[in-house]
Amino acid sequence: MKVLIAEDDLNIRLGLSDLLSDEGYECIEAVDGEQAVTLYSAAQPDLILLDIMMPKLDGYSVCRKIRQLDETVPVIFITAKSEEIDQVLGLELGADDYIKKPFGTREVIARIKAVTRRISSPIIATEKNTLEQFQLGDLTVYTNELRAQRLSETFELSVRDVKILHLLYEQSGKVVDRDTLFNRGWGRDYLPSSRTLDQHISKLRKLIETDPRQPSIIKTVHGVGYRFDPER
Repeated sequence: MKVLIAEDDLNIRLGLSDLLSDEGYECIEAVDGEQAVTLYSAAQPDLILLDIMMPKLDGYSVCRKIRQLDETVPVIFITAKSEEIDQVLGLELGADDYIKKPFGTREVIARIKAVTRRISSPIIATEKNTLEQFQLGDLTVYTNELRAQRLSETFELSVRDVKILHLLYEQSGKVVDRDTLFNRGWGRDYLPSSRTLDQHISKLRKLIETDPRQPSIIKTVHGVGYRFDPER
């Protein structure tokens, strides 16, 4: 999923880009309103994080221009303003949600996931051979909802989580080597550190495994990669 981050504050922009990249999103950065409009037209992102107070064009003006081109792409405003009139104006322009500064990382991810679940176009299942729903043991993964469920328990997933789990499902019973996992989850242009994948798998196990110390879904094959063994 491609996200356009339009924010003139360097620290906030880089922080959002790092956060979303870690979650599996492809990020494009704009430093002002004019660049945001240009990058939107060139890159056609799936979601836009849009600061309101930007040079050259403010966020409201950018949103107006984008809405003239596309009425459906999700727009989340980033703002330090708290007046109710600003929120009303933003929503009238077609914004899908607001994030107020200062914000926490969990809030950003939660709001993005909430917005992307509401949009009609699939995020991941449009990729070749990707199912909208698949089963890993007793865990059901709902691709476009970015979530998984076991009985009454629901787990919120990132785009990268879903891509990794779907690859393990595709290769059920087979070992998936580290390079293949990196290519699916991070992209071929990503140059990972030696611990990146292991740390991500560890975090994912803590989320979805009944017992992360004895995983039944993501099993380690030492020196090679990981494997999901379906029930026989």
